[in-house]
Amino acid sequence: MKFIDEAVIEVRAGHGGPGARHFRREKFVPLGGPDGGNGGRGGSVILVADPNVHTLLDFKFQAVWEAQSGESGAGSRKDGRAGPDVRIKLPVGTQVFSYDAESNEQLDLVVDLDAAGREFTLAKGGRGGKGNAFFKTSTNQAPEHSQPGEKGEAGTYQLSLKLVADVGLVGFPNAGKSTLISRISAARPKIADYPFTTLVPNLGVVQAKGGRSFVVADIPGLIPGASEGKGLGIRFLKHVERTKIIAHLLDLTQLTEEGEEANLEELFDCINGELRNFSEEVASREQIVVLTKADAVSSPERVEHYRERFAARGFQVVVISSVAGTGIDELVESLAKRVFC
Repeated sequence: MKFIDEAVIEVRAGHGGPGARHFRREKFVPLGGPDGGNGGRGGSVILVADPNVHTLLDFKFQAVWEAQSGESGAGSRKDGRAGPDVRIKLPVGTQVFSYDAESNEQLDLVVDLDAAGREFTLAKGGRGGKGNAFFKTSTNQAPEHSQPGEKGEAGTYQLSLKLVADVGLVGFPNAGKSTLISRISAARPKIADYPFTTLVPNLGVVQAKGGRSFVVADIPGLIPGASEGKGLGIRFLKHVERTKIIAHLLDLTQLTEEGEEANLEELFDCINGELRNFSEEVASREQIVVLTKADAVSSPERVEHYRERFAARGFQVVVISSVAGTGIDELVESLAKRVFC
């Protein structure tokens, strides 16, 4: 399934049906009178946050969503049938903004579907018009007029998905994020040894001890200048905004362009700088430093050096090898403890 996290849609609620102008005329009934029924209500367009939907792909192929109008009223005081509502299923975490199609400009936030099952009426159907029977009074025994139905609401909106996850995995390309999420959950992202293997965020549900479970998101595309559009750019940074904790992965085997061992503190500060440029709130989230690929490090001193350096800066440090399984249980429990504290 292709991951799409933005789309523009046009919605149109149904119009209300017109009321009927009708007079009762039956054989042997000398006093008939008005009996026009009311028009039916137009269908509304309702948004539903569905945990079984994970992408906005469908909205790239169906940009217009339109509910049916209500039926007209009829004689014998028969009301018209209401138009059925259109229920649009969206991923949990979808934000809906008003949108100016002429300038391609996102405007105000309309609703944030941040919880499963949440519903919101985006376009309300028009009310049905009253039939002439409604207007009969003691002084107006034979009203000639009825009401037309009201128009339904309509508008153009931008959908923007922000994944709902408890833990966000960040780090340079090839830091081991995809391998880790495949190890601790059922997610199976593409894994390869070249930059930008992961082109879209991946979600995985992690089971911890005691029946606790939490959601982890692998956020791709962080390199120097990401907040300015370099690499995969700023596009996926929004998916880390809802996370409670950031697991910052650093590859112990990372080399510089000159083939020397990279300074992991500089890499750590570089990524945090990009997070800060994007959002001070995101950069201030609690972080756990995860030193990865410990099985491929020939120098134990390098591992201990960075464990001590980051601990001195106030961070919890977990050393792991996703391939060998080293430190995985410790990391899962550390994350679960913070998610459920």
